[in-house]
Amino acid sequence: MVIVKEVKSKRDLRKFARYPVQLYKNCPYYVPSFYSDELKIMDPKKNFSLPHCEVKCFLAYQDGKVAGRIAGIIQKKYNAIADRKCIRFSRFDCIDDAEVAQKLMDAVVAFGKERGMDTVHGPWGFNDQDREGLLIEGFDRRATYATNYNYPYYQKLIEGMGFSAESEWVEYDFKIPEKLDERITTISRYVQKKLELTEVAESKPMKQLIKEYGYKALSMVNDAYAVLDCYVPVEGKEMDNVLDQFATIINPRYFSLLVDRNNEVVGMGVLIPSIADALIRGRGRMTIPTIFRLLKAIKSPKELEMALVAVRADYQKKGVNSLMMARIAENIIEDKIEHVESNPELVTNLAVQTQWTSFEREIVKRRSTYTKPIE
Repeated sequence: MVIVKEVKSKRDLRKFARYPVQLYKNCPYYVPSFYSDELKIMDPKKNFSLPHCEVKCFLAYQDGKVAGRIAGIIQKKYNAIADRKCIRFSRFDCIDDAEVAQKLMDAVVAFGKERGMDTVHGPWGFNDQDREGLLIEGFDRRATYATNYNYPYYQKLIEGMGFSAESEWVEYDFKIPEKLDERITTISRYVQKKLELTEVAESKPMKQLIKEYGYKALSMVNDAYAVLDCYVPVEGKEMDNVLDQFATIINPRYFSLLVDRNNEVVGMGVLIPSIADALIRGRGRMTIPTIFRLLKAIKSPKELEMALVAVRADYQKKGVNSLMMARIAENIIEDKIEHVESNPELVTNLAVQTQWTSFEREIVKRRSTYTKPIE
């Protein structure tokens, strides 16, 4: 017997936050979210997306034991921008049981119907800084900090409920060369001189960069990413939260920030040290040992994750991406970084896909979102 309950108490919220860690207890590829972040999901004082979102969380019980979880998110800002009536499903995790999956999704659909929605789609988060997409290839690879891992049977469960594929992403594993191709260096120097661009990440500490350019940089990212599937701009306190995270986790050697002759932000590239192992060992909890592991991973990384690359619209297709990546690549080689993996990149985002033609890489994962009309 399967029963679905809405999460309303602190006790239920703790169950909701911890369930994936229990489900993936023996899976070496799963990387937990920070437990503290999951506890903030319905707190308007800590989840800065809630002023323009509604969220409800649900737990499924089978024979008295937690068997799954799901969140329903109505992203009002996205719906207004896209002129749609969508409810997102997020944080979908459950055992391999079609009835459990269906009843969880029914709870999200019922929430959407209450609010006049006509479409359910996901997995999408509150915004693009949240985990999104269902893994459909690459089940033998560890997830990154920014991405979900899920068991192969999830796709069967989702498609079995009548969902069809929506957006698709790929993730790359990059081969680190012993030396950067001289052609890349030559081209990057030419582009920098021709466009009169300055790399400010080389000359200023991270805190100063964030203070001087942070809001401009994220506003540029919002504009550059506006055309991407279901993108929601980061604004207000959400922006402050992202910049706080940047100040904590970014190592400036793997960060690029280009400005034009008027000191306006033209491009930003961010690779972050992988903290996946620290999260796995701490099971998502911020314990003292976890903090030490995180600090070590950030200060002396062996692995990097490509977080974002964005270029202002009027500078796109002019080689700016290569300029940013050339500097970072030189530091990667010098620091003897062992592994670099991208986070999800939309297959329809040709501007990003074509920027890697100078770098040897292979697709190691695919993920998709799914959509279905609400009847």
